Amino acid sequence: MSEWWTYRLTSFLLFSPRTYYRLLELYNLAIWPAQLAGMAIGLAIVALLIGKRGHRDRIIAGLLAACWLWVAWAFHYQRYAQINWVAPWFAAAFAFQALLLVVVGVLAGRLVLQPASEGKLWIATSMVAISVLGYPLLAPLTERSWTTAETFGAAADPTAIATIAALALVRGRIRWLLLVVPLLWCAVAGATLWAMKEPQGLVVVAAALLALWPAMPGTRHGASDADRLPGADEP
Repeated sequence: MSEWWTYRLTSFLLFSPRTYYRLLELYNLAIWPAQLAGMAIGLAIVALLIGKRGHRDRIIAGLLAACWLWVAWAFHYQRYAQINWVAPWFAAAFAFQALLLVVVGVLAGRLVLQPASEGKLWIATSMVAISVLGYPLLAPLTERSWTTAETFGAAADPTAIATIAALALVRGRIRWLLLVVPLLWCAVAGATLWAMKEPQGLVVVAAALLALWPAMPGTRHGASDADRLPGADEP
């Protein structure tokens, strides 16, 4: 048996890049035109982040939860599990994220967007928009077929990145609970793509970090005592 230090990241890769992208292609063909619905949801989230409509926080949480649940079932459990034995655990993690969004954001109403500065709001909304409209362009840019494009609400990576950007604007420490799964997924996805020798792995990690930027400690935003979560300080 080889010593543990002789292992490389590629040693844990359970499939070839060709197999993975063929899986994406078959998945996209099977669910079409669900990708259009996902993109519409993503653009609706952008509009809600910019606007100040009533119950927008609950609506955003509900829309994100629906996307995470879809990816958990339709992609991870039904498709990705065919080539990766770990995928059912990914499906469980994505389903758990959907449950968190429903319980915390929709039912409890504790996913409260803070009044962010123009800079932070611009970064967050831009990253959601890029995840929705720009991420699918990585397929032709990396000389892959359009049928392997990954879209928000249907594929895991753009869904996680957009979720990080939206949740980075949430008030209080509760946001870090909601960010755990999306951040972990971006780390896993980045490592997997890196093992596949795909430069897209760096894109996933860089995009996740940029999307997280509005949540980083900095300018404190004012909030009334009624708006604060118990025991949660800003930011």
